[in-house]
Amino acid sequence: MEFSHIPVLKESTIELLNIREGLTYVDGTIGGGGHSKAMLEKANIKLLVGIDQDTEALEAAKKNLESFKNVKFVNNNFKNIDEVFEELGLDKVDGILVDIGVSSYQIDNGERGFSFKQDAKLDMRMSRANPFSAYELVNTYSEEDLTRVIRDYGEEKFAKSIARHIVKQREQQPIETTKQLEEIILSSVPRYRGQDGRSNVQRTFQAIRIEVNGELDALKEFIDKAVNLLNPNGRLAIISFHSLEDRIVKQKFRELSTGCICPPDFPICVCGHKPVVRLITKHPVEATKEEISYNSRSAPAKLRVVEKI
Repeated sequence: MEFSHIPVLKESTIELLNIREGLTYVDGTIGGGGHSKAMLEKANIKLLVGIDQDTEALEAAKKNLESFKNVKFVNNNFKNIDEVFEELGLDKVDGILVDIGVSSYQIDNGERGFSFKQDAKLDMRMSRANPFSAYELVNTYSEEDLTRVIRDYGEEKFAKSIARHIVKQREQQPIETTKQLEEIILSSVPRYRGQDGRSNVQRTFQAIRIEVNGELDALKEFIDKAVNLLNPNGRLAIISFHSLEDRIVKQKFRELSTGCICPPDFPICVCGHKPVVRLITKHPVEATKEEISYNSRSAPAKLRVVEKI
């Protein structure tokens, strides 16, 4: 299957990253290389580092960007950006982008087990090197832990019922495929007001994917590292697709852009806290109706950008 991924919010991202001649940039989730290609076409930059934990994505990016010689490709998780810099002998860069959504290729490729729309083995690993897959999660997590994952990461109100049905079913035999899991979820939620249960399935699959790949922890770990690796006036751009992810980015950017954090009743500042970034986007940039019309998966995307002081 050909790797296909339409870069979301491409024009806004490139504009807000402030790409300039002769500087160095990082695409921490290069995917098929769509955003990176736009960055390379925007200006004659010195170097672009493309990182991805998915080896299939990296191969697609190499093919898509083969006409550009100023690109280094690295197979790693964006949360390990400090390790990548050490490996390449980099000190600071002038812009970093991460698009933390699942690519269209990963969703549409049945073998990867991300989607309930195709019957496949439960997998959902963004990196095939990860020994822990959705199969292990579904078949080994306790009912309590399953409830926590589905409730907290899927924001699913029937999490307890879904977890209970999963545990009951796997006592008979292991749950091995996406269709098996879909059927269990559908049998766990009530039908009312025309709801067919598909949204419950989608939220549960999303929750399991987030847990399998440690996505929220990776994001938290990444932001501090990325800001530290920026030159003054360098920018960090993050595209998220989930309310929990966007909340993490919003809160972290606010914290990093805030000065004194002393209690309001203190007569003078004693914390010494100083802002390290300034907000470029006070509110998230979202897809236009036009973009959503040709790329429906851009609908939930939110872009936030900060600049290093």
